[in-house]
Amino acid sequence: MSERQDRSPDAAGSPLAERLNYLFSAMHPPGAPYTNAHVAAEISGSTEEYGGVRLTEQYLSMLRNGKRANPSPDVLRALAKFFAVPVGYLLGDLSPAQAERVEEEVRFLVAMRDQRVRAIALRSVGLPPDVQDSLTTIISQFRRQMNLPPEDGHER
Repeated sequence: MSERQDRSPDAAGSPLAERLNYLFSAMHPPGAPYTNAHVAAEISGSTEEYGGVRLTEQYLSMLRNGKRANPSPDVLRALAKFFAVPVGYLLGDLSPAQAERVEEEVRFLVAMRDQRVRAIALRSVGLPPDVQDSLTTIISQFRRQMNLPPEDGHER
């Protein structure tokens, strides 16, 4: 996994806990991250959308801290659907390259929350590829001048 910052110490041995904590830290509306209570209530309260899965705040907390690591396939499907990721990502069934692509998409969605970033991206649509390449070069130069990592601030 690329980003490990919001991982609880107990989750160190649980890939599921690491992935869930990553999604909680990244996949949320602007403002505060989701709470266990919110996610559990959303999944449990929307029986059609999440297949009738019942999820408690406490059980979700145990999944996130690694105290429980083997939820039912229905719970995994509901969590994957809530966070809009493939269930294989939570299961650990994806290759490292596939998991990195999922995390790259998550980082993209996080970046698109910023109105300014979205405006820059949308303004570049339709420009010729050589102009888009020039814009990328200019942005890279600004990042270097500001001592920022070359890409998006996430180590790979």
